[in-house]
Amino acid sequence: MDITKFDLKNKTYIMGILNVTPDSFSDGGRWNGVQAALDRARKMAAEGADIIDVGGESTRPGYTPVSEEEEIGRVLPVIERIKGELEIPVSVDTCKAGVAYAALKAGADMVNDIWGFKGDKDMARVAAEFGAACCLMHNRERAEYSSFISEVKDDLQESVNIALRAGVKRENIILDPGIGFAKSPEQNLMVLNRLEDLYIGYPMLVGASRKSLIGYALNVPVEDREEASVACAVIAAYKGAAFVRVHSVAAHRRAVDMARAVANLGK
Repeated sequence: MDITKFDLKNKTYIMGILNVTPDSFSDGGRWNGVQAALDRARKMAAEGADIIDVGGESTRPGYTPVSEEEEIGRVLPVIERIKGELEIPVSVDTCKAGVAYAALKAGADMVNDIWGFKGDKDMARVAAEFGAACCLMHNRERAEYSSFISEVKDDLQESVNIALRAGVKRENIILDPGIGFAKSPEQNLMVLNRLEDLYIGYPMLVGASRKSLIGYALNVPVEDREEASVACAVIAAYKGAAFVRVHSVAAHRRAVDMARAVANLGK
């Protein structure tokens, strides 16, 4: 996937979430099975998704880790079918180099790593070997900060440096500020509130869909967070996010397009 072919300055692209897991926080178990996953990918593409993000291990709080072999067994058949039948870029949502390698070899276009290449030391090398696009998310072991915004930026820069040293091309890097990871409820809201202050020269992906910051702000369960998810994506798009990662593509497509139309007016 050539990120330079995306109009990153004027548009916000939609990454549709496809969890092939039994225990993801929002849709665990719904898309288990290759045919169910393929049907879901078809639907998201038809609704306007620009990328499909396939994940085989839940990253919700308290999740149960799975082996590399099991994760590969979940995502590989799905990626192969999507790439064989649909004309849409595919991302693999993993923090394991072995999974990333298998997925990229099967045709995946991007690696989406919740540890920003800091978890598995071989992730950056694998991404560089395949010339893959990569989304590096902000994360850390403890949610302890003395200066939140500046430290998040520093952490993201560390991920960028790891990628560049391994040979990942600068133009293949996307950054994710990591809403829902290693942050307090207030800090998660601050990411959206001050998103423009987190840019360090790379396109930004924001994933707030159905996450706990909505539950914190509105006191609503996961199943009642759709409108608020769209609101978060609209804010991100207005503030210049190049990508938003969402569960419900149809609900977001026109909303983020409208946000960018307004934001672009003064350019």
